[in-house]
Amino acid sequence: MTKGGMESVELFTAEGKGRGLKAQKEFLPGDVIFAEPAYAAVVFDSLTHVICHTCFKRQERLHRCGQCKFAHYCDRTCQRAAWLNHKNECSAIKRHGKAPTENIRLAARILWKMEREGSGLSEGCLVPIEELQNHVESFGEEEKKELRADVESFLEFWPPHCQQFGMQLISHIFGVISCNGFTLSDQRGLQAVGVGIFPNLCQANHDCWPNCTVVFNNGNHEAVRSMFHTQMRIELRALNKISPGEELTVSYVDFLSLSEERRKQLKKQYYFDCTCEHCKKQLKDDLMLAVKAGESKPSADTVKEVIQLSKDTLEKINKARMEGHYHEVVKLCRDCLKKQEPVLGDTNIYLLRILSIASEVLSYLQMFEEAADYAKRMVDGYLKIYHPNNAQLGMAVMRAGVTHWHAGLIEAGHGLICKAYAILLITHGPSHPITKDLEVMRVQTEMELRMFQQNEFMYYKMREAALKNQKIQVMPEPSNENAPSLFHKKE
Repeated sequence: MTKGGMESVELFTAEGKGRGLKAQKEFLPGDVIFAEPAYAAVVFDSLTHVICHTCFKRQERLHRCGQCKFAHYCDRTCQRAAWLNHKNECSAIKRHGKAPTENIRLAARILWKMEREGSGLSEGCLVPIEELQNHVESFGEEEKKELRADVESFLEFWPPHCQQFGMQLISHIFGVISCNGFTLSDQRGLQAVGVGIFPNLCQANHDCWPNCTVVFNNGNHEAVRSMFHTQMRIELRALNKISPGEELTVSYVDFLSLSEERRKQLKKQYYFDCTCEHCKKQLKDDLMLAVKAGESKPSADTVKEVIQLSKDTLEKINKARMEGHYHEVVKLCRDCLKKQEPVLGDTNIYLLRILSIASEVLSYLQMFEEAADYAKRMVDGYLKIYHPNNAQLGMAVMRAGVTHWHAGLIEAGHGLICKAYAILLITHGPSHPITKDLEVMRVQTEMELRMFQQNEFMYYKMREAALKNQKIQVMPEPSNENAPSLFHKKE
């Protein structure tokens, strides 16, 4: 079964997993298998005034809707493009007196679209909204309570003159949002800024070692008078060669956790038991729990003690980061690393987590040389664990490359930036803002590397002079959030 732009994929019944998607033709790494606009999407409550409600880009100055004073847009083009979806919302917000939460707004947008287009299959969708999985029957007491509260709030917000829907359908929509909401990120892909429903993407099953990745594309603002100006969409991209008839899979969780932890997370958030190869055979778990090799192998008790210390330190670090005490974070990382280094192996996830935080915070504090050392060790560990074309790996390598560059380690910096560029060309594509940024860095570091190779002394003299005249670009403030995960789960 294929429909509207989805001719490259086929819907099928996957044994033990319900519906799934499979390839209709061969794909190579980096190929876009399909692109899908959101059925409905909203900006998170906390960011409604800094993110465009149409293309989800972060902008300095946004136009505000003159009617409801709630919706914000980058420009008139985005505002006009939004009107079909915002019209009902605009009058409902004015009548209600304030905007409801993101969950209520998203449910309302879905139901207004169903009111406009009728139920059944929408253009380009493989499955109608009414048939998407909602998992309401698997909800625990707390989730059921939240669902009832959401339905009540929705009924207060929903205008009396609009089509009235049954309680069962309204509950179904909230269930769909809970387990099928996709995280939307800003144009740099670094911050989660909203949530959307993409019915075709929902059909892709999970695998901890998937053959596809999903990237959010915010449209192209340079194409001012074109449909691409505001055409935000998700793209399902191939990570490796995929043969016709092969199932298309994505990962709902980050791979950098033990198989047992990933399985627990998937069961809790998505209500299924993961039976992928990596979970069944606990592949890579030995690497993630590696201890120092050699003659004086640490005892099981010592390992247990250091892992407990690492967990306690990570909690203290989170607290210090929340309060912005970055020098305290650095001290905690250094102390923890001293205890970890004689005991844990280079790929141990507890060591890698501390190295990642240390490199990020030290870069922000402009202590680049120490940050570069930690970043290099982190990347060496990641390369042994992650899929070679993993987006999280690409972003980590990019960060390490920039840190080395700032530290004046131009050879290593350029090498890492080239490596990150090769990964992100596959996971994000050449036109994504992050890939474009990386291409600029790649050209710049290549030029500096040539200069360094011709005359090392002159290179450092010129670098010193440039840094005196121009303050080195400060790294962004470390985020307390992880990189946006694939599917949005209301906490």
